[in-house]
Order: sequence, then structure tokens, then C-alpha cells
Amino acid sequence: MNKKKLFRHEATLLLKLTGPILLAQLSQTSMGFVDTVMAGRVGPVDLAAVAVGSSIFFPIFLFLVGLLSAVTPLAAQAHGRRDSADIFHSLQQGIVVGLLCGILSMILIWQLAPLFQILQISPEIASPAKRYLFAVSWGMPFAGIFLALRSGGEGVSMARLSVLAGFSGLAVNIVANYVLIFGKLGLPAMGGVGCGWATAISMFTMMLTMAFLLQKSRIEGVTDLFRRLDPTIWKSIGQFLALGMPIGLSLFVESSIFAIISLLIAKFGAEIVSAHQIALNFTSLLFMIPLSLSMALSIRVGFSVGRKQPVRLKRIVQTGLFLALCFACVTCLFIITCADTITLLYTKEIAVRKIAVHLLFFAALFQLSDAIQVNCCGALRGCKDTKIPMVLMIFAYWGIGLPVGYAIGTFGFGPIEPGAEGFWIGLIIGLTFSAIFQGRRLYKTVHRLQTIQPLHS
Repeated sequence: MNKKKLFRHEATLLLKLTGPILLAQLSQTSMGFVDTVMAGRVGPVDLAAVAVGSSIFFPIFLFLVGLLSAVTPLAAQAHGRRDSADIFHSLQQGIVVGLLCGILSMILIWQLAPLFQILQISPEIASPAKRYLFAVSWGMPFAGIFLALRSGGEGVSMARLSVLAGFSGLAVNIVANYVLIFGKLGLPAMGGVGCGWATAISMFTMMLTMAFLLQKSRIEGVTDLFRRLDPTIWKSIGQFLALGMPIGLSLFVESSIFAIISLLIAKFGAEIVSAHQIALNFTSLLFMIPLSLSMALSIRVGFSVGRKQPVRLKRIVQTGLFLALCFACVTCLFIITCADTITLLYTKEIAVRKIAVHLLFFAALFQLSDAIQVNCCGALRGCKDTKIPMVLMIFAYWGIGLPVGYAIGTFGFGPIEPGAEGFWIGLIIGLTFSAIFQGRRLYKTVHRLQTIQPLHS
């Protein structure tokens, strides 16, 4: 094949893999969208409470996502080697780690109440936010198991199972939100707190659905997951954590900067917090596009590394980054042209919508750098390179982005007054530096693999 045909071939494979992953991610992220929209219908205080509560919960949840995404490259490389025993080992190890870390995450969330006082969050927001966190924490053990099963299924190119599990969870979430938030079927109206219980119920639903689908599948290496225990999983648990922990910490660092900003903004009042939550929630939905592509890229890279095909590896990486840039340009233009309509989906409060439209402009600006950095990280995960990318990300976000954002957001800069705008400028700067650092790391890693492996197309 000539280069154009090879590029189209790799692009087609990546997009076919990205599609189901994107649907699965959107089904799960749509729960946050549904929570935000329904809580917004109750009032600004409930919306702000869900915003603050989810800002604390989400980084912990994403740490679990990253930790258990270690199952994906392990399963993908084993799949590339046609090693069904190793696929089974990786998946079952992920289930055990997911359950234990889910329980620990639940206990951790219970201990975070003093954080509200430290950050001087107003009592009218803090009280329902605490109850929201307590409710959603009960879903964490189920989420841990589900994420391990999902990552394993995606690693063996069965991402469509995650789609079915995700949409089953979304359906349950919508119904549970309606019943619990507004007090239907004889239950008391919980307001924003009902979103937490609905999310926990949805996590349980997704775990059961994913376990059932994998059990009924004919995928070699995953059908006996719940019938026998692999006694060797404890021997290599350190290797699993060494791979997964940096991924989890990277996602935690990336999401926690958004969470910290949400908490720092809370002192400016319910309207600004609500506007920030609208902009953040919608961009989180759009972020599922580059994130899903990065997961597909990780799988394809892991598969090519397992097959020892460094020439193909380079082609896959180049194709993935090109697609990431194309998607980013589309989402950037979409946000800019549809900002007013987007805010109307969440609230009819004119003051909140006006602030949210302004913040969405900054969200549009960081689409390019965000897409590049997350896909570079995805490709590096496929190469089992996770520790240095984590350090680079921490430096870009916490060493550069957050200090700059805090300074501008707190004290202002030139025509920019203190407020949410300065913090979003810091986000753009942090993401840009992360994209530069991760891109350079990926270039070096791909070049190294080309020099140490035999060349196969």
C-alpha cells in the first residue's frame, strides 16, 4: 500500500474502535450532564451544591478510571500475543484492585467534610454538597469493578459491551434522578442530593450489566472470570500498580485542577459557581471525543507493540494525533458558534447564562492543546510509559497553570478583573505546556522503540 492508503487504513481502524468507546464514555458522562440539567431546574443553590460536590468526587473517580485503565494495555498486548491466560490474569487482577480501591475511595470521601470549612464554602452550598458526596460514595466499590471489566473488554477490542453497559446505567440514572430529585412515587424530594443516590444506583447497574455481558461473550480469556480465581494475581500486583498508579495520578492531577478551581471560585457566589459548572460540564462532555480517541490509540499502540511492529506504531501515532487535531477544530468552532444555545440547555437565569457564555469562549480556546496532550498520553500508555508523563503533567498543571490562574483569578491582571475568567486562562496555559511536554516525550519513545525492535510494517 502507498502512504495515503496506509493512513486511511489506520484512520478507519482507529475510528471504528473510537466509536464504541465514545458512546460508552458519553453514556457515563451524560450522567453528569443529566445531574447538572435536573439540579439546575430546582435552583441555583442545588446546582452549585452538585457542582461543588462533583468537583470533589470526580477527581477521585477519575483516579479509579486511570488506575484500572492499566488493564487495557495489558489486555491489548496479551491480545496481540494471542495469550488468553494473560488476558484472564489481567482482567481478574483489575477486578480485585478495583473492588479494594473502590472501598478505600468510599471511606476517603467520608473524611472530606472539613474541606468545605477550609475553603470557606458558604453553608447554603456546603450542607447539600456534603449529603451529595455521602450518597455518591456508596457507588465507588461497584464503579471499581465496572471500570476493570470495561477496560479489559476494550483491551480485547470489545468496546461495544461498554456501550450497552453505559447506556443501561444512563437510563437508570435518568429515572432515578427524576424520582429522587423531585420526590416521585411517594419519596421525599431530595433536590441536588438525589443526584448522588441516582449516580450510585447507576454504577451498580453498569457493573452488573458489564459482568453479565462478558460472562455471556465468547471472548477467549474472559468467560470464566467469576468461576475461578487465579492464585497468581497477587504475585504481580506490584507490577499492575506500577503501571496503573501513574495513569490514575495523571487523571487525578488533570481533573483535580478543575476541581480546585471550582472550589476556589465558590467564594464568588452561587451565580458564578453555576456558570462555571455549566461551562465545565459541557466541555467535559466534548472532552469525551479526544479522550475516547486516546483510549483507542492506546489499544492500537499496545497491540502494535505486542506484535513488534514499530513502523506501524509510528503510523498509528501520527494518524491518531492528526484525527485529534481535526476533532478539536470542530469542537472549538461548535462552542464559539453555539455558546448561547448551550447555556439555555442548563438554565433560564439570564445572569448565570451571561457569565457561562463568556467562560465557554475560554473553553473553546483550550480544545486544541487538550486534545493533543490527552492523545499523546494515550499513546504513551500503550507503550507502558506512564511515570514520566505523570511528572510532566503535574508540573504543567500545578507548577504552571494553577499558580498563573490563581494569581489572575484572585488579583486580576490588566483589564481582567478577579473572578472565574483568570482561572480559565490558567487552564489554557497549563494544558498548552502539557501538550508540549507530552508530545516531546512521545516522539522520543516512538523513536526508541523503532531502534530496538525489528522493523515490520
